[in-house]
Amino acid sequence: MTPPTPSDRAAASWPPADLEERLRAFLAEDLGRGDVTAAAIVPADATATARLAVKAAGVVCGADLVERVVRLLDPGATAEELLADRTVVRPGSVVAVVRGRARALLAAERTLLNLVQRMSGVATLTSRYVGAVAGTRARIVDTRKTTPGLRSLERQAVRDGGGRNHRRSLSDAIMAKDNHLAVLTAGGGDLATALREARERMPHTAHLEVEVDRLDQLDAVLAGGVDTIMLDNFSLDDLRAGVDRIGGRAVVEASGGVSLDSVAAIAATGVDVISVGALTHSARALDLGLDVVIAAVKPSGLAARGSGAAP
Repeated sequence: MTPPTPSDRAAASWPPADLEERLRAFLAEDLGRGDVTAAAIVPADATATARLAVKAAGVVCGADLVERVVRLLDPGATAEELLADRTVVRPGSVVAVVRGRARALLAAERTLLNLVQRMSGVATLTSRYVGAVAGTRARIVDTRKTTPGLRSLERQAVRDGGGRNHRRSLSDAIMAKDNHLAVLTAGGGDLATALREARERMPHTAHLEVEVDRLDQLDAVLAGGVDTIMLDNFSLDDLRAGVDRIGGRAVVEASGGVSLDSVAAIAATGVDVISVGALTHSARALDLGLDVVIAAVKPSGLAARGSGAAP
């Protein structure tokens, strides 16, 4: 069986207009009132060519953001030799070559590096988890443990690393966790009955997932008619027992304490999905550098040094 997951129906990224708005905000955060260093040192009419290169092995993601970010400061800027997302790279690989006004390149440098390094780091870590479970039925999926403001970009990076997305937001699927169940059964009500009643109130298109932390909860949850059961922080023996007891009546998701050292053993228990918060909350940025390789200043450029505000 190739199990469906709530994520596969909700893998949308930002619309272009929304992405530009976010990128402008990221640049504004770094620029403050303007790049005073470039304004003081770099002639206003200077141009430059810079090379974005990799310093560590990994998986590239977000190279297309290089031109998007720089062009917000210099509409005439161009980026070439862009590596496609999902490209496996080694130290020295060139991700992009960007040309434009020197002040714009220098002002955009940190923002574009932060974004591409972050996304490539998430893609790289995801690819390692996906490789670790190769040959099993398990899918590696992310969680909502993302950086505020960067969820869409980090989710794209997970996909580019070979993983899948879980629900994008609280509105994408009904997922009852331990605190929800505590409220649902606060009056001493039966869990199976409470879940059946909840399903009756759900839209017919909604997906119902329930988290359990003990094997003895499974019968009631199954009787409630759920679509996915999350086995949270189960031992390997209990994961195997849970898979056997569920017997294909629901998608089985393992979660909690998953690491690169443990994920292969978890996958071998027969679970369908393994959700890994570390993909986004603990990914190490891929080491990249942006270096100016060509610079040009018109003869009159020295007179322009320091004139005007930084871009």
